[in-house]
Amino acid sequence: MADSEPLYDVRERTGNPEHPSVDDVIDLVLERAENPRADHQDAHLDEAMATLVDRYDSETVRTIIHRILVEEYPFRTATADLDVDNIDGVRIGTAAGQFLAELNAREDD
Repeated sequence: MADSEPLYDVRERTGNPEHPSVDDVIDLVLERAENPRADHQDAHLDEAMATLVDRYDSETVRTIIHRILVEEYPFRTATADLDVDNIDGVRIGTAAGQFLAELNAREDD
């Protein structure tokens, strides 16, 4: 069976030092949660993350993002054993994926 491309282009999955690390993604998610952007196309993601970090705490959000981006957990099951609603796992995974894409685009510039 041939190796497939990594699901997410994070350093921990690709081995490529040019890709952002999962910690870079987590740091950006937490920064945006703390300081949501106004009048930006992704401001809704910042606001959602602010609500979720407040609801669950930053360590729980960190664990979910790591599970999704590195360990290949589906969004809904990344919340297992964390007392987090499955739909919030989807929200966290969606935001993390978008912020990862943003970081990868910066690397390409």
